[in-house]
Formats: sequence, C-alpha cells, structure tokens
Amino acid sequence: MRHIVCCVFLLACVPFAPAVLATAHSEEQSVDLWQLFQEAELEDPRVLAGRALSEGGEWRKREAFGQLLPQLSASSTLNRTAQENDFTRQVYNGERYALTLSQVIYDAQTWHNYRRYSELAKQQEAEYAVTQEEATLDLIERYFAALAAEDELALISAELRATQRNLDRVNSLYERQLAMITDVLEISARVDSLNAREIEARNAVEVGREALSEIIGRDITERLKRVGERTVFLLPEQDREHWVRKAMTESPVLQARRRAVNAAQAALQQAEGGYKPKVSLSLSGQRSDIGYENSQAQVTDTYVVSLGVQVPIYSGGSARARVSAGASDLSVAEQEFEQARRRVVRETRSAFYDVQAGVSKIAAARKAMASSAKAREAAERAFGYGVMNAVDVLNSIKEEYAARRALLQAQYDFILSSLVLRRWSGTLVRDDVRKVNEWLVSAVQADTD
Repeated sequence: MRHIVCCVFLLACVPFAPAVLATAHSEEQSVDLWQLFQEAELEDPRVLAGRALSEGGEWRKREAFGQLLPQLSASSTLNRTAQENDFTRQVYNGERYALTLSQVIYDAQTWHNYRRYSELAKQQEAEYAVTQEEATLDLIERYFAALAAEDELALISAELRATQRNLDRVNSLYERQLAMITDVLEISARVDSLNAREIEARNAVEVGREALSEIIGRDITERLKRVGERTVFLLPEQDREHWVRKAMTESPVLQARRRAVNAAQAALQQAEGGYKPKVSLSLSGQRSDIGYENSQAQVTDTYVVSLGVQVPIYSGGSARARVSAGASDLSVAEQEFEQARRRVVRETRSAFYDVQAGVSKIAAARKAMASSAKAREAAERAFGYGVMNAVDVLNSIKEEYAARRALLQAQYDFILSSLVLRRWSGTLVRDDVRKVNEWLVSAVQADTD
C-alpha cells in the first residue's frame, strides 16, 4: 500500500518543464525584435526628434555659410510729388531703381560664425547617432524584459499546477490517514503563495508589453519570439583594450563632445574677431529721375564701386566681455569632453567584464539546471523510500524552476551586455540587431527545441 501511495505522489511531483513561455496572449501571429526595431525607427518620438534636430543643424550651417557669399539686393522707389512756391505749383512723378551687390572680403566674425555652426551641425549629427543607439538599446531591453516577465509567469504557473496537483493528492492521502497534517498545511501555504505570485507575474507581463507599446506607438498583442534553446553564446574575439581604443575613436558620445569643444573654440575666435577690421566690396547701379529734395531731374544712371573698411575702436567693453564668456564656455566644453571620455572608458570596460561573466554564468546556469533536475529525481526516489517528505520533494521542484529562471535571465543579460559593449564602443549598428534577432525563434520552435 505504501508503495502505491508513493507512486501516486511521485507522478504528481513530476514538474512541468516549460522550455519557454508561449505568452499569455492568444493571438496566433508572432513578432520578433527586428520587426519591432523597424517600426520603432519610424515611430519612436526620440528618434524622430533627433533626426529633426540634426536636419535643423545642417540648415543653420547653411544659413551661416550664406553670410560669406555675395549678397544681392534690389530696391525701387515711386514718388508722387506736389511742389508749390510763390509763382508756380508742380505735380510730377519720380522713379528710382537700384541694384546692389556686396561681398565680404575679410570678416573674422562671419567666418568663425560659419565654423561654429559647422561644428554644431556635426555635434547634432553625432547626438542623433547617440539617440539612435540609446533608443535601440532601450527597445532591446524592454523586449527582453517583456520576455523575462512572460518566462516568470510561465514558470510560476507550471509550478502552481504541479503544487496544486500535489496538494490534491496529499489531501486525499490525509483523508485516509496516509499523510501528515503538516504536509497538507505547508503545501497549501505554498499554493496560496504561488497564486499571489502568479497575479503579480500576469501584471508584470502587461506592464512589459505596455513598455514596448510606448516605443512602437501601438498595442503589442502578438507573441514575442524568444531565444532558442540551442543558441550558442561566445565571447568577443578582441580583448578589453581593443574595445576601449575603438570607443575613443568611434563613440558618438565622444564625437559629439569633441564637436562641442570645436564649436566653443570657433565661438571664442568669433568673439575675438570683434577686435579686427572688416573689409567688404560693394557694386551698385541706380537709375533715377529724382533729384535733391525729390525735385524733378533728368533720368540719370549711376554706377558705384566701393571698398569699405570698418575698424572697431571701442564698444563699451562688450567685445572683451564676449571674449571672456567664450573662454569660459570653451573651458566648460573641454571639461564635459573629459567627463564623457572617462565615462565611456568605464562603461566600455564594465560592459566587457559583463560579457565575459555572462558566458560563464550561462554555462554555470545550464549545469545548475541539470543538477537541480537530478536532485529533484533523487528527492522523488528518496520519498519513495520514505526518507524525505512531500515538502522536501516540492522544494527540489522549486529549485529546478529557479535554475530555469537563472538560465533564461543569464542569456538575456549576456545579450544586453554584448549590445551595451557595442553601444559604448560606437559600433552598435542595425546588423547587430539583426544578429540578435537570428537567435530568436517562435514559441512553437522553442518548445520543439
């Protein structure tokens, strides 16, 4: 009789091993990371705003460049004059037409203003690249956070079903005085705890999908593709310092700060140009029949070539103030560059360490999952011999599910660390998203694996 009871309980204890969650949503369609990435490129407000800022910088650069080119203007005047004196009264019309062409010959302020806007345009272009990288990484983080939430729900639900089945069996055994009341109470408490955790997990799934919907701009109801069981994760071939050197030359964060320093230098030189003379050339032509004090005159054509020189002498101290302010702005830009450089070095090295640790964590988690499965099988056999009680067996099942969680989370952490490394080294591109997407499979394929 004891053998039969043990067999019944062991059958109930065999854990439901959810390879991965097939998601709580019932829709048949699935969506992967690459599809969401393509949608985010068109819908993420951060990316769209960054693109508009970059385009605006180019137009401001073009505006500043226009001040260096020839300036052509035309004017016309039409008069109706009534003139009276003691002897006569005259009413007549007058016309004047003028065309003026001017060209800057030497103007340090205008030239350095163009240089400043050129650097600012490149800075905004680099900041747009930073925005794209941040938005891409944010999307990937939210995608895998949603997967992790669904994994947690699947594992809790499976553990709850197994525990509930065991509670039903133990209650049946207790009614026949074949089980202890302590087993019933402990398993019942475990069921209640798992019920509460399942509610929290379902809420976390919806919150995770809402986070994705915020970026994409629509409700995400499709099944999310997930990492396949047979995916192989490898360490980067290059060493740590290779990534640091790459970051120093290619990181858009540093490129933006460098351009900010260059723009501040150009702004300082623009302010110093207030001490320098300005030289300009002007060509003008005029046809007019209006004389002195709008008097009627013969039609006259006038052509003038002028070379203008303007030498600043005193401007109330404003020129010196502009130079001092420019020097302060340059110092700020240089310190911000140094701060960004140190941060990029730290983040790059930290990400490299995380990638290194990630491979080891995945290997350890796989071993832990295999060991926990064996431990659960041993606990079931021990229960059959009467060495362990029902709660001990359930604890071994709980450990097996915890090992599964740890493996899935280690995989997600490795993927994110790899992309963070590329983000800080300035090498995160669309192909990296494609590569990660190749690791994802549909829920059906994941179950088959």
